[in-house]
Amino acid sequence: MQIIRHSEQTLKTALISKNPVLVSQYEKLNAGEQRLMNEAFQPASDLFGPITLHSPSDWITSHPEAPQDFEQFFSDPYRKTPSPNKRSIYIQSIGSLGNTRIISEEYIKWLTGYCKAYFYGLRVKLLEPVPVSVTRCSFRVNENTHNLQIHAGDILKFLKKKKPEDAFCVVGITMIDLYPRDSWNFVFGQASLTDGVGIFSFARYGSDFYSMHYKGKVKKLKKTSSSDYSIFDNYYIPEITSVLLLRS
Repeated sequence: MQIIRHSEQTLKTALISKNPVLVSQYEKLNAGEQRLMNEAFQPASDLFGPITLHSPSDWITSHPEAPQDFEQFFSDPYRKTPSPNKRSIYIQSIGSLGNTRIISEEYIKWLTGYCKAYFYGLRVKLLEPVPVSVTRCSFRVNENTHNLQIHAGDILKFLKKKKPEDAFCVVGITMIDLYPRDSWNFVFGQASLTDGVGIFSFARYGSDFYSMHYKGKVKKLKKTSSSDYSIFDNYYIPEITSVLLLRS
């Protein structure tokens, strides 16, 4: 087990930019906003907590990537930026997010509030929830976990068609596990930066997903055709716990 922890100086070096545009923006912040910005530099703050690596298969260890500081991010020519006509983040829920309608609504309300705070200054709007069948996506039963999975790429195509005119991006969220292609075991999420659409699954954020007694296991996939989505009717939804909320 390894713990990655950054010092205050490392955080300042990575986060503070001398770019005149950013300096000007920072100087326009009020005292409260500047205080929140300064909290990011404190190693003990909740914004940049230590990361625990549990095994060599953890992403950071198995997929080494070059670091990127804020200056590099801001100056990236491929970075998409909102415009006056495209300042809305749309959230599209696919399938049920909770065991009841009230729980689903409370969960999406919580996620929406967090999204508004994180992407400060942008509008966050909700699209009407849709069942899996509306997306016309491919699906399968994972041969390792024996749980249902929907095809992430097909969902992206669906979201692209539904993207409103004023959308900066559309984010699909679901409690059903995802896979990007037949040869992959699973994927937490997938996005198209050029199309401004993404899909993310919270299925594996439940505390019971990797349990032998996970109630989302499917013994055998029975479908009469590729358009038979009846297996998703009343499919298992993880309990919305404080742990799942924190992870999502």
